[in-house]
Amino acid sequence: MSAGADSTKAVLYALGANFAIAVTKYIAAAVTGSSSMLAEAVHSTADCGNQLLLLLGLKRAKRPPNDEYPMGYGKETYFWSFIVALMLFSLGGMFSIYEGWHKLSDPEPISYPLVALGVLAFGIAAESVSMWGCLKEVNKVRGSQPIWLWFKTSRNAELVVIFGEDLAALLGLTFAFCAVGLAWITGNPMFDAWGSIAIGVLLVVVAILVGVEVKALLVGQGVEPATRREMIAFLEQQPMIEKVLEMLTLHMGSDVMVAVKAKMREYPTQAEMIDGINAIEADFKQRFPETNWIFFEPDVRA
Repeated sequence: MSAGADSTKAVLYALGANFAIAVTKYIAAAVTGSSSMLAEAVHSTADCGNQLLLLLGLKRAKRPPNDEYPMGYGKETYFWSFIVALMLFSLGGMFSIYEGWHKLSDPEPISYPLVALGVLAFGIAAESVSMWGCLKEVNKVRGSQPIWLWFKTSRNAELVVIFGEDLAALLGLTFAFCAVGLAWITGNPMFDAWGSIAIGVLLVVVAILVGVEVKALLVGQGVEPATRREMIAFLEQQPMIEKVLEMLTLHMGSDVMVAVKAKMREYPTQAEMIDGINAIEADFKQRFPETNWIFFEPDVRA
């Protein structure tokens, strides 16, 4: 589960880094005329907007439940995370591809390439800090899982988006650094244009991967398979329960809804069974604190 990770902290790391990077990139793009640099500046600006949207989603998700939304607003984080993926695809990826294609048909030499390389080096350093902050939060929850497996199974939309953005930003800066360096060394501005296209393709791929993961949460995903097995094992260890017949789970942002149907052992009175079920629910929420709602249906048949 993602209970131990601080998504807001990861978002703020990324926002601070991207704002500083965006300012320096725009200045460098104006001075050097580099297509890759302009593509990276737009990418960083889009990322800043994305992080503000994630913060908005985190804030709105904390609103309390009401009669119209009895399970709260937790899924708002999924909606805004999906919007971020669309922005990464359109404002970041498609603009970079367009800018690179435009420069292929009308190439321009790069002015002051050392300025561009210096700004890109600063960007790589700043983005590395952001990635460090993100990985620090990711490592709190992924355990021994490889990063890719965590990315595929995580139910924390904000961390998935920030990780994808930070990874794309680091790789994009590296692409831009290589493209500007090659354009400077060879005197061929085509390398700069191809660098912009490569950055755009990278952003499109990352946006699609992030969008697929967030879409699954938006549609409605249960807890991770390992957590589900732990939940069933915990319930079947309870003296009152003979067998868990069915268990449904659903993520609602950082909270989880659990519905259980279980075969119960014989109890002298209905009141004793109800007291026992209430005790099981309390113990379950203590063992799995992300559980905000639990609905328990007792049965006596297999």
